[in-house]
Order: sequence, then C-alpha cells, then structure tokens
Amino acid sequence: MSYRPSYAGTGPAATSLRILEVVARFGTGTTAKEITEALQIPQATAYRALNALVADEYLARTSNLRGFALGHAITGLITAAAPPTVSTAARGVMERFRSGNRFAVHLVMYRNASLRIADEDPDYPLQSAFEMLRHPHASAAGKLMLAELGDSSSLPMRPLAKLTEHTITDRGQLEAALADIRANKQASEVNELEQGSASLAFPIAMPDGSLGAALCLFGPSARFPTICEQEEAARDLTLRLEPLLF
Repeated sequence: MSYRPSYAGTGPAATSLRILEVVARFGTGTTAKEITEALQIPQATAYRALNALVADEYLARTSNLRGFALGHAITGLITAAAPPTVSTAARGVMERFRSGNRFAVHLVMYRNASLRIADEDPDYPLQSAFEMLRHPHASAAGKLMLAELGDSSSLPMRPLAKLTEHTITDRGQLEAALADIRANKQASEVNELEQGSASLAFPIAMPDGSLGAALCLFGPSARFPTICEQEEAARDLTLRLEPLLF
C-alpha cells in the first residue's frame, strides 16, 4: 500500500505521529504490516511505537487483534481542537440582542479549562482575542472560568503576565476576586486585558449546572457603568441561550 505521510520528522515522537497519521488515513483495522510498509520503517521500531500508543490510548487494537484504530485519547484531542458548535437558533438570539445593543457581544465556550471563542460579534471583532485566550486571569471570561474551577491553581506557576498596569498579577488578590465572582455570578475587568477596554461576563450553565459558556459584553472602559446597565438583559439572554447551546 503506497502512502507518503505529510509529517517528515525523525525520532520516536515523529514515528508515533506518522503512525497515527497512517491509521487515520487507512482507517480502522490498519495492520502493523501496512504501517511498516507505508512508512518504510523496521518492524521492531513500529512495534515499539505501536505498543506505546496503545498503552497511552492514542491507538486501540481492533476486536480481532489484527489491526489498530484511533483511541480515546485522539478523540479527546480532536474534540478539543474542533470549533465550538453553536446552533442556528442560538446565533439568531445573539444577533437580535446585538441589534439592540451599543456594545460588542461575544459568546465564549469552555473546554478542558480553556476558553474558545464560539460566536464573535461581527461588527465589533475582539481586538485582544489572543491575550484573552492565553491569559485568563486578565479577562472577565477567563476569571469566570477560574472561579468555576475553584481557584487559580490551573494557571501556570510562573508569574502572571501583566498586560496593562491594571492587570491583576498578585495571586492573593486574584483569589479574592474569584471569590467575589462566585458570590455575584458574574465577572468583570476594566483596563486589565487591554488599556481603554472593559468587559462583563455572565455564566451560561450546562444541564448539570456547571459552567459551559459565557456571554461577554465589551466596550470602552470609560463607559463601563453604561455596560453594567445591561446586566438584567444579559442575564435574561443567558437563560434563553442555555437550552439552545447544551
């Protein structure tokens, strides 16, 4: 079976990636012989990598033990990498809310202790999207997630990035802020993610009551009090979005 893998690296890790690619392309039941022939590698090398991949659940043996299939760990990676799914009905509700709002309205979803932008306001694109995803301690949506997780222990132990002079970088101060968020069921930031910008984030619950997404209002920091006036309408929207998202 002729096949040229797209990944051309060398070494044990590269071999494992190339094997996963072969199984993904050839499908369930791919045999060790097909893998060695496709990659032109020694059988001993293939078997070492296959055994390790099976042990780590990146591959699984088929029921007849003659071939291999992608395992649970790969499924988790694919799920995490796939864009969040937002129903047409949910997008419609978001659009109607935006049409009567003077601020940016974004929908953020949470996966594996990370933020994913699910529905970005087309009229007011996120200017600091990378920073929001990378540094959850600096954004309202990120702090909402940290509060749900319980504390800041999910953050790297290295010093917290100071994106502006207002960004909270003291872990004790952050823990106090997270406690307030848990009590008030909303999170905010003013000039912490980006100088001149502010945001409010309201939780959207999954059927089991856990945090699944957040409705985020963004606007100029000078108009933060006006953004806060949208709290009642925003909370009503989160309740309408819950059954449409989960």
